[in-house]
Amino acid sequence: MTRIFLIGYMGAGKTTLGRALAKELGVEFIDLDSYIESRMCKSIAQIFAEKGEEEFRNIERRMLHEAGEFENVVISTGGGTPCFFDNIEYMNNQGTTVFLDVPVERLFIRLSIARKKRPLIMNKSDEELRLFIAEQLEKRLPHYSKASQKFEADKLEDVKQVEMSVKNFLKQIEL
Repeated sequence: MTRIFLIGYMGAGKTTLGRALAKELGVEFIDLDSYIESRMCKSIAQIFAEKGEEEFRNIERRMLHEAGEFENVVISTGGGTPCFFDNIEYMNNQGTTVFLDVPVERLFIRLSIARKKRPLIMNKSDEELRLFIAEQLEKRLPHYSKASQKFEADKLEDVKQVEMSVKNFLKQIEL
């Protein structure tokens, strides 16, 4: 039985690597944010706007526990998921947690490109964005470091890099 939880900062490649990894393993892929949106029939932004972060985090925890019961699955979590409640401990008990570690500069490049799709960063200047990433990552690292494995995920920029990263991931995690 395979149950892998991918954790890390936004832009780390959790969805990109997770989807390719699940395909390679022949298991289901779940992006937790998409799962929440599907179950709640609202976007994450709508949930935040209507209910606030505290209620979103409660919903996120419930959906994590729901999806975390599935077998033969790769689950890509939200960047903050491991940082609230006992979520990281729950994931560690349910399966293999892997922190996708990416340097701040690479996150900055990826998030600069995707800025318009991410409400938390869409109005930040380059300098504000770089500082925001560095500060948030520093706050979250104590949670991310509780993962059972760490994987360098700085090479996910094209199909060839993703394929190579999946091979390296499988070798490192011994699946």
